[in-house]
Amino acid sequence: MLDTKVWRRMLGVCDRTIIEQVEFDEDKDAVVAHVRPKRPRSQHCGRCGRRAPGYDQGDGRRRWRALDVGELPTWLEADAPRVDCPKHGPTVIQMPWARHGAGHTRAFDDTVAWLAVHTSKTAIAQLLRIAWATVGAIVNRVVVEARSAVDPFDGLQRVGIDEISYTRGQRYLTVVVDHDSGRLVWMAKGLGKKVLESFFDLLGQERSARIRLVSCDAQPWIGDTVRARCPNATVCLDAFHLVKWVTEALDEVRRQTWNEARRAGMTTHARDLKGARYALWKNPENLTDNQRNKLAWVERINQKLYRAYLLKEQFRAIIAVKGERALAMLKQWLAWAARSRIEVFVKLGRRLRQNLAGIQAALSHELSNALVESTNTKIRLLMRIAYGFKDPEHLIALALLDRGGYCPALPGRSGR
Repeated sequence: MLDTKVWRRMLGVCDRTIIEQVEFDEDKDAVVAHVRPKRPRSQHCGRCGRRAPGYDQGDGRRRWRALDVGELPTWLEADAPRVDCPKHGPTVIQMPWARHGAGHTRAFDDTVAWLAVHTSKTAIAQLLRIAWATVGAIVNRVVVEARSAVDPFDGLQRVGIDEISYTRGQRYLTVVVDHDSGRLVWMAKGLGKKVLESFFDLLGQERSARIRLVSCDAQPWIGDTVRARCPNATVCLDAFHLVKWVTEALDEVRRQTWNEARRAGMTTHARDLKGARYALWKNPENLTDNQRNKLAWVERINQKLYRAYLLKEQFRAIIAVKGERALAMLKQWLAWAARSRIEVFVKLGRRLRQNLAGIQAALSHELSNALVESTNTKIRLLMRIAYGFKDPEHLIALALLDRGGYCPALPGRSGR
């Protein structure tokens, strides 16, 4: 018989667990450890941890799946008496080796959660001999416990809000990130004003009033909700989306020019314009020699298209500069766009003026949605790694586990 201390380490239980006996179950071809909590008289509610008087013996002995011992599946077996909690009523006592309501030990749960962040769901299911649905349930359980132990919204002052598509059919998740800590603080299925309002309902009036800056794209449902629920917040429009607007305007001018050449029977000219797309899109420092020659050709042949290209590059320079100098440059750019005689950029200038307050705030406070976009990229990677999650709630839990900083260390190790 191995020493009790060795068995505790092998089973992944703490010193508050008394190991009474370890045996081999031939019918299940598994190791079964008979255990009980230390100091059974001081019984606590499994939900809230409060001390409570005994109620009954529950449904008899239960088993919890533990980490395998070598090649053998391993189980902990113990009585599961109930206490009469003043808050929750008759509830199974707190078990030191497992989370409340779980069919697996805490060490088993933490191992599954760590693996869910680092490997595929299929690999976890095969390695630990559990169903796919069990992986999602365990991840959700670990995240719920971790978030209940701390206030996930404490200290929020600068946040970024965005949406991310998680499957085909225009299905989205709304994402909120803390700019100061870099953590994903909240996710929910869907998008729109009602979804975002549920976040501020959780936040409450007092904490909502502490938010100073919110970065987002120009979606009205984000800006309107933030202005209504965060009286002291300034909305900063994301620079990436602004540059995207300008790039799309440039491409529209290119397509118009290409169509005009094609209708006029200038086939070669139209083909060359179509081939100039990447030269116009790319940043000057990234151009190849052929693309630089193509850009020089556009300058010679079509002044309108080249002027649109210069407008795009000037706007990109404004975003890169930021601060007071950028605000002065933006004012000049808007005047240039208004008198450019390029209809697409005239309309774009009006659109930017309508969102001028958010643009000026982003340039002044040098705040963008880059952190949110980075978080979304990592969430998409998690989607690919954990292929098989059908329930968006499990995907949300997985994202919070990794990007929210709740991923537990592997049992017996420190750090992630």
